[in-house]
Amino acid sequence: MQPPTSKSRHNTATEGDAPLLDLDRYIPALITFIANKLSKSANAFYQPAFGVNVTEWRIIALLAIEPGIPAARICHVIGFDKGPVSRTLAAMEKRGLIAIRIDPNDGRTHSISLTAKGRTTHDKVIAVALGRERRLLSCLSRDEQEILIGLLRRLHENLGAVTDTDS
Repeated sequence: MQPPTSKSRHNTATEGDAPLLDLDRYIPALITFIANKLSKSANAFYQPAFGVNVTEWRIIALLAIEPGIPAARICHVIGFDKGPVSRTLAAMEKRGLIAIRIDPNDGRTHSISLTAKGRTTHDKVIAVALGRERRLLSCLSRDEQEILIGLLRRLHENLGAVTDTDS
C-alpha cells in the first residue's frame, strides 16, 4: 500500500494525536489562496496600468452596478470593514474618481457615485478584468463554469453558518 500523499489525505489526517489540514482539500484555504493570488496579480497590473489598486477597482465596479449607494452597502457587498473603505473612498474622492454627497433623504448617510473620470477608469479596467476571468476559467467547460458559479453562490449564501456569533 502506498503512503498517503497530501492529495489523497482528507481534512481529518493526523500526525500523532494532532489533526492536520490537507491544504489541497481544505476549502477555506483554497478559496483564500485563490483570492489572495488573484488580488496580488490584479494589483500588480491595475496599479501601474490604470492607477487603481484592487480594492479601488472593486469599489469602482460596484459603483458602476449600483450608483449612489452608501458606504455601508459597499462594506456589506465586498466584505470590508468600514475604516479601510472610508479611507479608500476619501482617497478616491481626492483623485476625482468618485463623488460623495449627503443623501437628501437621510442627512446621516452619503451617496457615492462614479465621476466621469471614475467611469472612464471603469471602462478601461473592465475589459482587462473580464479577460483575466476568461483566462482563469479556461480550464473549465461552460457547464463546469456554471456549476462552479452555482456552488460559490451557495457557499456565499451559507457564510452565516461560520460568521454568526451564535455558533
